[in-house]
Amino acid sequence: MKNYQIEIKWGVIFFAASLLWMYFEKLMGWHDVLIAKHPIYTNFFGLIAIAIYLFAIHDKRKNFFRGKMSWKQGFVSGVILSIVIALLSPIGQLITHFLISPDFFENAVESSVARNAMKLEDAKAYFNLSSYIVQSIAGALMFGVVTSAIAALILKKE
Repeated sequence: MKNYQIEIKWGVIFFAASLLWMYFEKLMGWHDVLIAKHPIYTNFFGLIAIAIYLFAIHDKRKNFFRGKMSWKQGFVSGVILSIVIALLSPIGQLITHFLISPDFFENAVESSVARNAMKLEDAKAYFNLSSYIVQSIAGALMFGVVTSAIAALILKKE
């Protein structure tokens, strides 16, 4: 466990940042009056996510590997970070959809159907807590592995 303290710390930082982002989205109206813009604007969190991965892997290089780190060491650290984030993501979804934005799914279904983007059945199947939990876990792992590979390449120092 001690070998993974840095990844756990940054996983918790990522978790907190994602909840703050969800609150920001709610304040901006992207979960209600401007929900049609949500699919576009929510992607800006990706910049924050990439920054967190870079900071985390840099922290690992500096404080665990004493300033030297191979690509493989950085990549493994990033993958572990991704696993921590994936494990925390269902909790984030619960907090987001029960506390921060309880009307999000209803608003998303209504908006999608009103814009003829989806049929009602499809929208209900996509915009629900179960679906979003699965998406958040899969997304954390997929995005995390790719980001880890690139961040490790940038931050390797041998």
